[in-house]
Amino acid sequence: MKGLIHVYTGDGKGKSTSAIGLSIRCAGNGKKVIYTQFLKDNQSSELKIIKEIDNISFIPCVNNYGFYSQMTEDQKVKAKEMYTDLLEKVIEGAKTTDCQLLVLDEVILAYKFRLIDQNSFLHFLQTKPEGLEVVMTGRYAPDELIELADYVSEIKKIKHPYDNGILARDGIEL
Repeated sequence: MKGLIHVYTGDGKGKSTSAIGLSIRCAGNGKKVIYTQFLKDNQSSELKIIKEIDNISFIPCVNNYGFYSQMTEDQKVKAKEMYTDLLEKVIEGAKTTDCQLLVLDEVILAYKFRLIDQNSFLHFLQTKPEGLEVVMTGRYAPDELIELADYVSEIKKIKHPYDNGILARDGIEL
């Protein structure tokens, strides 16, 4: 089976949730999944469950530098080194194992902010293993990622409780 490329983008809630749902579906079908996150703190509640699923390998970031807009220049340099290493690690894992699904949660923002090497990432997407399905999530998907993708879903916010001062809630947004 030919592996395809997915982009889940937009300002609405549900991009990561969609990627997790697909990961569970894939693992439930006996396929191997590698799941990682960029620009997150590895504390989301869904990670507790996916870490328990035999066919899903979660590869965490080692540090969290917070929101890009609040990073110092030094933190941006360190974040780029860390996210570049993380991306190389998961790509190597996807290439050298029998992985059928690679989920790169929030990689689109890491790409936008140049916290990963854009050329290397594009090269990987263009030359990925034939049977590997790749999912990318994050706001502001650029044209070059959309062009490479087979699926593009834009999740649009119409209304959100945050707009009324309601912060993220455990078990719903976290």
